[in-house]
Amino acid sequence: MTEPSSRPAAPAAPKGQKRPEMKVRPTAPILPSANIQGNALMVVIAIMAFLACLTLGGVSMVRSTAASWESQISREVTIQIKPEDGLDMDKALTEARRIALTFVGTKDGQIVDEAATARLLEPWLGSGLDIKELPVPRLVVITIDETNPPDFEAMRALLKESIPQSSLDDHRTWVDRLVSMAHTTVMIGTGVLLLVFSAMVLTVVFATRGALSGNRHIVEVLHFVGAESSFVATEFQKHFLKISLKGSAIGSALAALFFMGAGFLQSRTLATPQTDQATALFGTFSVGALGYAGIFATMIIIALLTTFTARLTVMRTIYEIDTLRSDPARADGLPN
Repeated sequence: MTEPSSRPAAPAAPKGQKRPEMKVRPTAPILPSANIQGNALMVVIAIMAFLACLTLGGVSMVRSTAASWESQISREVTIQIKPEDGLDMDKALTEARRIALTFVGTKDGQIVDEAATARLLEPWLGSGLDIKELPVPRLVVITIDETNPPDFEAMRALLKESIPQSSLDDHRTWVDRLVSMAHTTVMIGTGVLLLVFSAMVLTVVFATRGALSGNRHIVEVLHFVGAESSFVATEFQKHFLKISLKGSAIGSALAALFFMGAGFLQSRTLATPQTDQATALFGTFSVGALGYAGIFATMIIIALLTTFTARLTVMRTIYEIDTLRSDPARADGLPN
C-alpha cells in the first residue's frame, strides 16, 4: 500500500484546458551576494590587482626602455673634447668628426652644438647658459654600422694623437650595465608579483574560513542531509568568483588608466627639459598592446587563483568537519 503524499495534489484543470504548470521557487545562495566581508575582500583584491598590474607594466616599460637604450648605444659612439686654453673648439670638433669618418664602419657624424649642449645642462644649471664661459666638454656623435663596427682602438689612438684633449667612448660598459639592470628589474618585478599573489591567496583563505565560520551550521546541515562536498564548494566558488572578478577588473582598469593618463600627460609636456630627461631615463609611459594584454591576463589569473583557493579551502574545511564527526572524543567538544 502506497503512503499518501503530504503535498496537496494540483487542482484538476477544466475539460479542454491545460493544467497550470507548477513554478519552482529558485533556491537561495548559501552566502549572501553582498555583505561587508565580501565588499572588503573585493577592495583588497582590487588593490592587489592594481599593484600586480602596476608592477607588470613597470617591468615591461623598463625592459623596453633598456632595449631601446641598448639599441641606440650600440649604433653610436661619442667623442668628447675637453676645453683648454688656446684650443680652438670648433676646429677641434670638425677635425674629430673628419678623423672618425675616415674609418670603415662609420656612417655619419654630428657635432652637438652649443644650443643642444646648453639644453642638456638646463635641468641642472637652469636656462640662459653661456657655454663659452663654462668649462663644459663638447661632443661629437658618430653613427656606426652595427653589423660591421670600426676598429675602436685604432680610432681612439688616432684621435688622441691628433687631438690630445679628445676621448672616445664606445659605451660598451653602459651596454653591459643596461643588460644587467634589465635582468635585475625582471627578477625584482617577478618577486613583487609573487609577494602580491601570496598575500592575495592568504587573504582569500582567511576570508573563506571566515565565511565558513559564519555559515558553519548551514554547511553542516546541507552536508549531513546529503549535499556533497563538491556542491558546497561550488556555491562558495561562485560567490568568490564574482567578488574576485569585480575586484580584479577594478584594479586592472585603474592600472590601465594610470598608464594611459601618464602617457597622455607626458605627450602634452614633451617640450620641457624635465619631460625630456624623464623620457631619456624611463622611456615613454606606455606599455603598448602587449602590456595591456598582460594586464588583462593578470586580471584573469587573479580571478582564477582566488576561485581555486576558495574551493580548496572549503573542501579542506568540510574534510575537517567529517574528521571531527567521525571521532566521538573530538566531536564532543563541538558546539551544538
